[in-house]
Amino acid sequence: MVLYLPEFVVLVDENDKEIGVEEKLKAHQNGGKLHRAISVFIFNSKGELLLQRRALEKYHAPGLWANTCCSHPRPGESVEQAAKRRIKEEMGFECEVKEIFSMIYKADVGNGLTEYEYDHVFIGFWEGEPMPNPKEVCEWKWASLEEIERDMKENPEKYAPWFRIIFPKVAEYVRSR
Repeated sequence: MVLYLPEFVVLVDENDKEIGVEEKLKAHQNGGKLHRAISVFIFNSKGELLLQRRALEKYHAPGLWANTCCSHPRPGESVEQAAKRRIKEEMGFECEVKEIFSMIYKADVGNGLTEYEYDHVFIGFWEGEPMPNPKEVCEWKWASLEEIERDMKENPEKYAPWFRIIFPKVAEYVRSR
């Protein structure tokens, strides 16, 4: 017998002040409730970004290309701890990360679900071949910023809605360094 243990997200206000917790799926229904999230962008020494294609079994945005990983901190978990945990859980490796900015965004992710997130965006650097969790990721690739920008312009439907919002800001940050 498999027990379903619901996951919870941290609800926040527009200043990222914690105001409660909510079951993850409920937080994404009915237009979404603002909650804390993390998005991680891992680069290699060539300046390429590690992209993942979300597993086809995911409850939203299945089969779409997205950043290296993203998720929600658990209650009591820091955003940096969540970022490191999800890199390991989704992509099968560990590396240091640094928060580069945070932002609020809202995006329809299909199936009547909305991502309404106070998102902490991290970058990190790593070399190698990931060992992704097949329940999370069905494909991965390293790609240059220019390749991603070109493909997103030609095929925006292949990319997760949050990635289309956040990626240009990450690309601008990386190019300004």
